[in-house]
Amino acid sequence: MYSRIASVRSATAGLLRRSVGLRHSSTQATEYPKTFDKILIANRGEIACRVMRTAKKMGIRTVAVYSDADASAQHVLMADEAVRVGPAPTAQSYLSIPNILDAIQRTGAQAVHPGYGFLSENAHFVEALDKKGVTFIGPSTTSMAAMGDKIESKRIAAEAKVNTIPGFSGEVQNLDHTLAIAKDIGYPLMIKASAGGGGKGMRVVWNEKEVRENFDLIKSEAKASFGDDRLLIERFVDNPRHIEIQIVGDKHGNLVYLPERECSIQRRNQKVIEEAPSVHLDEATRRAMGEQAVALAKRVGYYSAGTVEFLVDPRRNFFFLEMNTRLQVEHPITELVTGYDLVEQMIRVAAGLPLPFTQKDVKIHGHAVESRVYAEDPEKYLPSIGTLSYYTEPTTAEVVTADLAAQKDTAGSIVRCDSGVEEGSEISIYYDPMICKLSTWAPTRAGSLAVMERALDAYVIKGVTHNIPLLREVMTHPRFQKGDISTKFLAEEYPNGFRGHKLQGDSLNEFVAVAAGIQAMRTARDRTFTNYKSGSVSGKAKAETYVLEVTPAGRKSADKAAAAAEKVTRTVQIRSAADGKGFEVAVDSVGQPGKFVPLSLDWTPETPIVRATLAGNPTAIVAQYADPAASLGFKLQHRGTVFNVVARTPAQHALAQHMREKVEPDASTRLVAPMPGSVVSVAVKAGDTVAEGAALVVVEAMKMQNVLRAARVAKVKKVLVTPSQSVAADEVIIEFEPEAAAAPAAAPAKKA
Repeated sequence: MYSRIASVRSATAGLLRRSVGLRHSSTQATEYPKTFDKILIANRGEIACRVMRTAKKMGIRTVAVYSDADASAQHVLMADEAVRVGPAPTAQSYLSIPNILDAIQRTGAQAVHPGYGFLSENAHFVEALDKKGVTFIGPSTTSMAAMGDKIESKRIAAEAKVNTIPGFSGEVQNLDHTLAIAKDIGYPLMIKASAGGGGKGMRVVWNEKEVRENFDLIKSEAKASFGDDRLLIERFVDNPRHIEIQIVGDKHGNLVYLPERECSIQRRNQKVIEEAPSVHLDEATRRAMGEQAVALAKRVGYYSAGTVEFLVDPRRNFFFLEMNTRLQVEHPITELVTGYDLVEQMIRVAAGLPLPFTQKDVKIHGHAVESRVYAEDPEKYLPSIGTLSYYTEPTTAEVVTADLAAQKDTAGSIVRCDSGVEEGSEISIYYDPMICKLSTWAPTRAGSLAVMERALDAYVIKGVTHNIPLLREVMTHPRFQKGDISTKFLAEEYPNGFRGHKLQGDSLNEFVAVAAGIQAMRTARDRTFTNYKSGSVSGKAKAETYVLEVTPAGRKSADKAAAAAEKVTRTVQIRSAADGKGFEVAVDSVGQPGKFVPLSLDWTPETPIVRATLAGNPTAIVAQYADPAASLGFKLQHRGTVFNVVARTPAQHALAQHMREKVEPDASTRLVAPMPGSVVSVAVKAGDTVAEGAALVVVEAMKMQNVLRAARVAKVKKVLVTPSQSVAADEVIIEFEPEAAAAPAAAPAKKA
């Protein structure tokens, strides 16, 4: 079905006016040379919207493609034309070359921008475009094929005298071949998809047992993600940094490298936080890496934007990892520190124009950080689906307020959001769970991190679980702030997963004071039915006293004990300030002289954003008020993590100690799906006795396969799912007999 969705164009007019977020533009709007009249973006979500913004800036009409799941998505509404290319599964829509070609023919698009992922590195797609006389906004099929194959690219890199990691130079044949190679090279090893990227189809293995457990999973992920299950093996560089070099070339032989991006904060080999430039590199290493990246690109006649990725050890020795022949997800931070619009350069190059700058023109301006905001549980990195019931992105004006604007490190800062969603958008099982790429720029690294902290605090997302708590915690982690990081950072700092911010010290004092102010305003509102917009307790000088009980929100029944251990109880007195402006608050001061300190609170009751200053500190505290948990409490997000707050008078608190707690059902007799997905395989049947840690079920979600294992020795009572069946989050998959019915000694279930 071909449609021009004219009726909703006006609703997205504001989106088209959003800045791409560059510090300066390489050309003015009236100086864009003639390139194309109409381009089709063979992608979805935030990257499709990103490409459209630059295309429209250059006066180019745009065509969106969409699956049934994306019929009302933002990129569809934003385009001048939109074409349905199939049902929700990617193989039948965004990866269907015939369907994309049909959309091109029906709209008369002259060129195609692939974004990243999907068909962006598919040489067969580019060949098909060439036959149709349609321009591909990217590299040639020759260079794409050479660099897209990880085995071939390592061989070419070695010929170009680029530093490479020791490994097996050919294609892995099977499990036995893999084990033989591992014996020769030695552990640890990286086994990964030859045609892959983005962390999919990739595992680090430390011994023969892990090779046997992961080999089939890696091949399966590679096939599902890239349609190619060939694998390669190389020695794993322990404790490395992941640093990449952005290159841009034209069809006239000009090639330049841009400042590096540090991408070491990763989970499951997928990037979470990136920054530019890297604090680890000196100028000599930066130049050497850039020159090797350019040498490799020249070796294959590369043009357009591309990225050469390296692993860098603590001594700044660097090794070629792979080359991505496309625009990278994290390209915004390069744009922020250079001022060059990379999508614009790709379009110009595809149209045959030369680069408008040379290597000597490239300079580093300030520092930029990008946080990938995902719909996922930050503890176990499991995806979350649902509707964005409330959604507000942070803006420069809202984040860089007077307190930050007055500081040298943050003056003139920029906040940039690259997203493809809005309030009401669906995060579905079919696609990557990324919600947004949130980037900040400031004159210094410290300033960029400070602005990112504030931007994350002001980012309101409801309806799905998200990873903002983790992102916010990393920003203030002492190791990260010092730049002492590697790709193992998250695993080392949060070995059991990130369970949320811990309230202590200044953080605890801030939280309790703000929570007391909120409760005072809620109480005053209830008494007077007036919607106060600034802190007040009806003008009374007499202090109100509350006992606040604070626990982490969102804990499941199995986590209640941990939540109870983290419970914080504080007695707080709060009163209106003598001048009637704001509050004075004293913590844990009942029965003692107590010291009241000023609290200024800017909050309209029941709205999300709470801005406060405490004890005269000029730097604002930004928190988020969530829906009331009960008549005596509410939820408050502080430093990224949501907490339950129960506020009682001292008498109410004393009586509450006599209340019985609700008994939770026994969860040890069930295995539930930790995320929505599709069942790939089931390794057990009713009557089997399984050992602790045995693989039971493999569930695929958003192209990643997750092995669900037994938490204890147990006897299977009933298996409730079959392969290819869809499951919802928390759906019961397997039922077990009570613990007493399990055999004392159990053999592992058959291999998944």
